[in-house]
Amino acid sequence: MALHAPEEFQHILRILNTNVDGRKKVMFALTSITGVGRRLSNLLCKKADVDMNKRAGELTEDEITRLVGVLSNPLEFKIPKWFLNRRWDIKTGAYTQVFSNALQGKLREDLERLKKMRAHRGLRHYWGLRVKGQHTKTTGRRGTTVGFDRK
Repeated sequence: MALHAPEEFQHILRILNTNVDGRKKVMFALTSITGVGRRLSNLLCKKADVDMNKRAGELTEDEITRLVGVLSNPLEFKIPKWFLNRRWDIKTGAYTQVFSNALQGKLREDLERLKKMRAHRGLRHYWGLRVKGQHTKTTGRRGTTVGFDRK
């Protein structure tokens, strides 16, 4: 008994400028999109009425557009604000889900803003040091900061 893929099976899907592996289950295939984790992809499949037991290559065009629609406008589909990855944008004050190339752009903008205002976090990023309060005396040595001289 041989297993065969249906005729309309796609091995690689293009969703939101990202190549998605069609051989994986839908929930896990969506996590290859930057900014979409396992919990969000699970919620996306439920809100878009997509069967999570399907493989991503078996999705129809209608199901893909529903998934992209839910991801583009998550608040319209009653996804809570605390679930989104861009809460209270500094410029617009909006709650959004940022993904793909836009996520990298927003991160770069935030770091540039922190550096420009000379905030402590921005300076640590600029100097290439640990930012979130980790110890740096013995760990994370790279470059010329290895060891110390005794007198």
